[in-house]
This record gives sequence, structure tokens and C-alpha cells, in this order.
Amino acid sequence: MIKEEKTKSIPITKQMVWKAYQKVKRNGGSAGVDGESLENFQVDLSKNLYKIWNRLSSGSYFPPQVKEVSIPKGNGGTRTLGVPTVGDRIAQEVIKSYLEPRLELIFVEDSYGYRPLKSAHQAVEAVRENVRNYAWVVDMDIRSFFDEVDHDLIMKALAIHVTEPWVKLYIKRWLEAPMLLMTGEQKVRAGRGTPQGGVISPLLANLFLHYVLDKWLEKHHQSISFVRYADDVILHCDTEEEAKDLLVAVKARLHECRLRLHEEKTKIVYCQDYRREKKHYGKKFDFLGFSFKPRSMKSNRQAGGMFLGYDCAISSSSRRKITDEIKRTNFHRWSTATIEQIAAMFNSKLRGWLNYYGKFKRYEMNRVFRVFHFRLMKWVLNRYKSLKGSKVKGYAWIRKLRKERPTIFYHWSAGFYQI
Repeated sequence: MIKEEKTKSIPITKQMVWKAYQKVKRNGGSAGVDGESLENFQVDLSKNLYKIWNRLSSGSYFPPQVKEVSIPKGNGGTRTLGVPTVGDRIAQEVIKSYLEPRLELIFVEDSYGYRPLKSAHQAVEAVRENVRNYAWVVDMDIRSFFDEVDHDLIMKALAIHVTEPWVKLYIKRWLEAPMLLMTGEQKVRAGRGTPQGGVISPLLANLFLHYVLDKWLEKHHQSISFVRYADDVILHCDTEEEAKDLLVAVKARLHECRLRLHEEKTKIVYCQDYRREKKHYGKKFDFLGFSFKPRSMKSNRQAGGMFLGYDCAISSSSRRKITDEIKRTNFHRWSTATIEQIAAMFNSKLRGWLNYYGKFKRYEMNRVFRVFHFRLMKWVLNRYKSLKGSKVKGYAWIRKLRKERPTIFYHWSAGFYQI
């Protein structure tokens, strides 16, 4: 726990810091610029937490640099994140937890990203419902939102709901905290950007886009529906003309708020199904790892009947990202490993992939698991030379294992038996 509390000028308590630490611990994460992991931070936990409380509660807390890291994206590119130190994540969580209940009262139902009791699956489900009622979609992509969001406008939005000078002081310091680039250089933020990866950044992003888009859409475009997950936005329209007019208006609105549309990635999509006439128009869009497009679907009214619906399943880019991760492990070459070790390595991943991407059109996950089974077959042949490199015998070995130990791999226990 934290040492004895003293009277401070800012109403941040030891209990607030302790609760913030527990949240950061649950979320995990890598070390920041100081190289201190969560495990190392916990070695002298009481002293470290006391230091954070002492500085936060006296107004003397200044955030350290944010560490730049690069992670792969599903389309083959990379995304740049800013990783704060463990101590800074705790400090950010203190302020986030203090502000969040207040801001939750004003956020709209159609905003789903990084909010309590809201999830990506709920956002996708909302889009599924909307495409049944609206024939047209504006798949909107904001260019480099977290890099270009304007500090003055964030602080202006914040001032509407926050009167405490110390809250605004700390948020301004986090917005201005420099980033240590992978090249070793320091990048200073010149009034723009908030690190994607910071604890408080999603809350600030939601507040900013609440005024830039959510309330603006409700005021000026009441006939449309929308779903927003952080800076991923889907707009639903009745007609092509309405979609085109809305796209022009949104572009102007973003420009007014010092943001830009990504012209190449933003598009109008026609949600064709059995009820709607054919049109020579793009019919597919991706949202939160799922692809929406026309699909053959079974009819509940007629046995064996099929109809053209419009629905979602795991996207090709998400599938490629998973299969690339499987391939990168090169586990088929672990000839000295046991099957139990391989299961221990992959079961948490298999569970995560299936629970997220298997939420809609679950059977589509078979295409992912075929890649895993192929690599597993290659491991079998490397492990057991007596099979003489026969793929048929390799797959037979796996089927025998599945029959004898049907729960050794998570997806087998979930009913994915195709091999």
C-alpha cells in the first residue's frame, strides 16, 4: 500500500492511485522509455505508488517521454503507437477514472469505442441492424486522427465539462509530452496529436469526436444513422444522393475542425440484398475486423431455402493477419516440442481469435484453422520421422489425437473438427 497520506492541494487520494494501479495491472502492457516492466515496478510498489500520488496531488507531476513502437496492421502496413511508462499509465488512469463518469453522461448511444459496458461486438451488431434498414453506407476514414487532433479544440471541448484547473493542467501536459522515436530522436508535439496507446487518449478522442461528429450529425443530419467506434465511423443513408451529399458535408466539417478525410479509404457502399435492385456500385466495406457484403444465407421460413442477404464475417485482412501470426511462430519446426507445449502456446490465441472473429458467421473461422492444421501436420512430420513425410499419415495422426483428446486445442473443444 501507499505511505501515510498528507494534506495536498489537489483532491487525489491514495485510494484513487491504488485503484488505477490495479486497472493498469489487469491490462498489462510493455515497458516505456525507462525500460521498467510492470513486474519491476511492483518490486518496490509502495514507494513507486507514493511517488505518483505525491506528485499528482501537489501539481508537480510531469509525464515522461512516450516510447514509439510499431505494430503490424491487417492490410500489411504498420501502425505507430505511443507507449507510456508504467508509472505514467497509472497517473493517466487516475485522471481518466476521475473524468470518465462525468463524460459518460453526455456521450451518445451510437458511440461504442473504449467505453464502459460498450464493446466492438455491440458496434458491429448495430451496423448489422442498420444495413437491414438503410441501403447505402458511407465508410468513413479519418486520416491520421491521433496524430492530427488539435490540442486547442480538445481543451475547448474539455472546458465545457471540466472546471478544475488541475485536471486541465495535467491533460495539457499529457498532450504536449514528447515522443521518443525508434530512431532515438525526440518528437515534440506542436499543438497536434495525442499518442495512440495512451490510457487517457481514447477518452479525449471520444470527447473530441462527440462534438465534431456525433452532436453535429444529430443536429444537421437527423435522417441518417451512424455507428462510431473511436475514429472508425459508419454512416447509414437511404439513398445514393443522400450519401453523396453527406460525404461532402462531413468532409467540410472535418476541415472546419482541422481534420481530414482519407480520400482513398473513404467510400460509398451499396448494401445490396434480395430486396434491393442490382446496381453497379461497390458492395463491400470493413469495420472492426469484419467484412460486410452480400452473402448467401439460409432461410428460416423454408427448409433448404437460400436468399441473398447482407451481413458480416471475419475480413480477409483479419484472416491474413492471423495466418501470418501462425506462420511467424514457425512452430512446425519445433521437432523437440511436445503436443502439450504447442497447445499451451496456442490455446489462448485460438480462444481469442474464435471468441472475437467467430461472433458472426462462425463457420468462416474454418479457413483460419485449416492453416493451423496444415502447420500442425508439418510439425507431426518433423517430430515423427517414422511417418516418412506422408501428409496423409500426418493428418491421420492429428485426427487420431483429436478423437482421443478432443479438448487439447481450444477450437476442437468448441466444435471445429475439420481436418
